[in-house]
Amino acid sequence: MTVDNELILTRDTTATIIPAGEEQVLKAGTIAVISQALGGTVTIRTDHGLFRLAAKDWDALGQSAVNALNANVKTDKVAESSAPFSEASVWDAMKQCYDPEIPVNIVDLGLIYDLFLSSPNAEGKYKANIKMTLTAQGCGMGPVIADDARQRIEALDAIESAQVDIIWDPPWTPHMISAEGRLKLGLD
Repeated sequence: MTVDNELILTRDTTATIIPAGEEQVLKAGTIAVISQALGGTVTIRTDHGLFRLAAKDWDALGQSAVNALNANVKTDKVAESSAPFSEASVWDAMKQCYDPEIPVNIVDLGLIYDLFLSSPNAEGKYKANIKMTLTAQGCGMGPVIADDARQRIEALDAIESAQVDIIWDPPWTPHMISAEGRLKLGLD
């Protein structure tokens, strides 16, 4: 895999500054190191800081990196099983969303506080309302992470729409990380 290998951007590309959440154009020739590749996005480290690179811009990392990422990173669309739709499907979709600085999904980080599904409409589709938090107030990546969750939920065939709201009460603490997340982070 290409994690921790130096790469040179082959073209100018727009990336999201971590943790500010603002977009910036990185110039062709910029040296980048992939520090995390999870959930269809890549976190790269440059001399100018950390940036999140969407899958549509992976080509800027070069073809060998694209090939490795495509072979090793889950795609954006969550595969639905033949089982009937359930709340678990929505939780599974959210488990494909990652904080760009922490290699644990937002569910196992304990960032999801509430999930509500409406009754199905006449077409059998549901509306999902999610309340989530972030590991730190003021993190500019919040809207980006919330939008990732919304898109993944809306990609489920049984979902008509999803709304993801960021809340701060109760404040997040590391004690909210699941046992699986704690193991991944080496906290146990």
